[in-house]
Amino acid sequence: MIDTHVNLHHHLYQDDLEQVLNRAKEGGIHGMLTICDRFGNRDKIMDIIQNKSNFWMSIGAHPHEAKDHLELSINDLVSYSKQEKVIGIGECGLDFHYNLSPHEDQIKVFETHIEAAQDCQLPLIVHTRLADEITEELLKNAMRYKEFPLLMHCYTSGTNLLKSMLDIGAFVSISGIATFKNATDVRENASLIPKDKLLLETDCPYLAPIPMRGQRNEPLFIKHIAQFMAQYFNMEYDDLVDIVDSNFFSLFKKAKIQ
Repeated sequence: MIDTHVNLHHHLYQDDLEQVLNRAKEGGIHGMLTICDRFGNRDKIMDIIQNKSNFWMSIGAHPHEAKDHLELSINDLVSYSKQEKVIGIGECGLDFHYNLSPHEDQIKVFETHIEAAQDCQLPLIVHTRLADEITEELLKNAMRYKEFPLLMHCYTSGTNLLKSMLDIGAFVSISGIATFKNATDVRENASLIPKDKLLLETDCPYLAPIPMRGQRNEPLFIKHIAQFMAQYFNMEYDDLVDIVDSNFFSLFKKAKIQ
């Protein structure tokens, strides 16, 4: 199985990253998409994955970091995206919960990412929290102007936004939050996602799933998410794994398995 959203450059892995990756490999995790949170971290991330088969990366800036990326250009993103290992744009979007960057800065930087995805036709990896209406408006308007591949990552937002995004062709990724006891709404929304649009992710080192909750998350733990969701969907585990792996390559067409 492929973990579609990892943060391997995070400081929580600085002492034992290779052991973490070895555990994942031994557990059958045969690919990872590692996410860029700041444009300035791009080369650090590339150094981690450069010589690893079936490891890829995105390029972008998290909405928390928007205030430091007001000068980030479409060309900056598109130019770096031409590297073989770069298969997505983001993680980008809007986070009106933590408000670590002003709303207007987040919107400006998000629009830059959207235009980059329209230009290079790599999937846009979207983070949205407490910003359903404006996220919907920006993405639907952009899609009307020029279509682009779209992934709603770690989906915990509302049902209306989910349906709207599915209507414009988005893929939707579910994280370990779905295993949390009180995450009824996340599970109910997951049941609305067509199986050919579903992805799974850890978002490690964050959001460790049950039964690992409270620990540092790592790619191996995606198996717990898959086991939980297979049971929730009343499916065989192997069938769900095959589906989400196939979906990964349907969305991230630039990724080539080795």
